[in-house]
Amino acid sequence: MAETGAAKPKAKVKSKRRTGRMLLQHDRGLGVRFVAGADEAGRGCLAGPLVAAAVLFDLDRLGPRDVRALSALNDSKQHTAEAREALYPVVLRIATRVAVVSRGPRGIDARGLHKTNLAALRESLLKVACGAGGGGSLILLSDGFPVGDLQGHQGKAIVDGDATSAAIAAASIVAKVTRDRFMHRADARHPGWEFATHVGYSTPEHREAIQRQGVSPLHRMSFQSMAYQQLSL
Repeated sequence: MAETGAAKPKAKVKSKRRTGRMLLQHDRGLGVRFVAGADEAGRGCLAGPLVAAAVLFDLDRLGPRDVRALSALNDSKQHTAEAREALYPVVLRIATRVAVVSRGPRGIDARGLHKTNLAALRESLLKVACGAGGGGSLILLSDGFPVGDLQGHQGKAIVDGDATSAAIAAASIVAKVTRDRFMHRADARHPGWEFATHVGYSTPEHREAIQRQGVSPLHRMSFQSMAYQQLSL
């Protein structure tokens, strides 16, 4: 017989947010000792560089203390700026190798955004892969897209990789913090565009600043977006 009276409280829905431990479990499940992940920051911006980072973890050397320290690791977009800054030195301390590759606006204009992005991701992965091991003990992971020739290394592209792999998530933190710090410094060199606020993304305030005072040396003139189509540049 069905119960009557007050309705039972609804059960709490468990969060689907992945933790750093779960991301590390994914990387361990790949069956290799060395896992490198690469991600970028600034691909969708109107101004500023595209920054790619790669992080290499030696899974055999990660102890319980390291795993605890990485437990907050997640896609950089899921963290506040303060949380990313706190994770940044943790990643640098625990990672076996870290590489950062930056491509400026003129390079993006000359080569195109997608080609520039893939080349930067590939270069950062090859930098951390050098001497890391062979014979199937190393895999190079990229977020979203295959990055091309990895010089004989095993590679794998993972959709939503920054929310799946610890190595890619760590790279997303390094790339984002590095680029945001650059854009905060650029704000002082190029006043009026408020780069410290929007770090180059297409916000209403950024588009208004472009309409008010034109473009800066940091703006990408070839980027095809609705924001540029709406402006007389």
